[in-house]
Amino acid sequence: MPTLTGRAPAKVNLALRVLNRRPDGFHELRTVLQTIGLADRLKVTYRPRARARVELSCNRPELAGDDNLAARAARRLLEAGKWRGAVEIDLEKRIPAGAGLGGGSSDAAAVLLALGKMLRPRPSRAALCEAAAELGSDVPFFLVGGRCVGVGRGEEVYPLPDPPRRWLVVLAPQQPVSTAQAYAALSESRRAALTPQAARNIINSFYASIGAPNRNEEARHFAEAPPDLFANDFEQVIFQQRPELALWKDRLVRSGADAAMLSGSGPAIFGWFAERGRAQAAAETSRAFPGSVWVGPSLSRRACQAVWGD
Repeated sequence: MPTLTGRAPAKVNLALRVLNRRPDGFHELRTVLQTIGLADRLKVTYRPRARARVELSCNRPELAGDDNLAARAARRLLEAGKWRGAVEIDLEKRIPAGAGLGGGSSDAAAVLLALGKMLRPRPSRAALCEAAAELGSDVPFFLVGGRCVGVGRGEEVYPLPDPPRRWLVVLAPQQPVSTAQAYAALSESRRAALTPQAARNIINSFYASIGAPNRNEEARHFAEAPPDLFANDFEQVIFQQRPELALWKDRLVRSGADAAMLSGSGPAIFGWFAERGRAQAAAETSRAFPGSVWVGPSLSRRACQAVWGD
């Protein structure tokens, strides 16, 4: 009865630019993603059987069942490869749901990686990547981890060399934000699709900020993010809807963060610190925040990949 236990790390977006809506209904994105130490815990068990079956339990009952993205990931992989067997997933949620931290996508990627170790014959890396892209825009990133550039709808991932470890304070409100509603609000605020020239300017600005001349060339290493890296197009609409988040962002900066911003479509915000002590002090001053407060390190690609072994 093969069983693997591991973690599914959260992410923050160090940059997120939203461009035109594509013919497939998704928006074209330019983003920089970074895994962090905040993580869910998973135990995945696989038993060869005559029929495929997937069961998922969770410490948060409302997230248990067949609709959970982690359960869907297991079914998708089994069906694609014609494997038969029973998959049991025990999920301990620690990442706030609906906060822009990628918890559900990371859980799905973790299940794909775990099953990739247990199934025989083993699924190819290409099969895992294909399944991940079909499950969600952020899922492919979590197969890689560390720091990456994401383009397309976010599923096209280009790894960047890991910079030195940094420390974060993540503030996640209790009330989640619907990603679909956030995109709708952003589109309404713009009142029209970006013109080709405007989209081109955003793309050029994005690649300049990370030292990458274009999407077809691997982005050069940047150990220290330039100041204009920390930009998120969703802030203009999320902060308008929930102005208290802008105040907490400013408070993180006043507490010593090198930068602070919204992650994804929110509503979680984070402060980025060079020193652990400064991050811990900022977390201490954020005790009054109406939600969860987490302080911890960024997570390298090597640390992510070591979770499930080779």
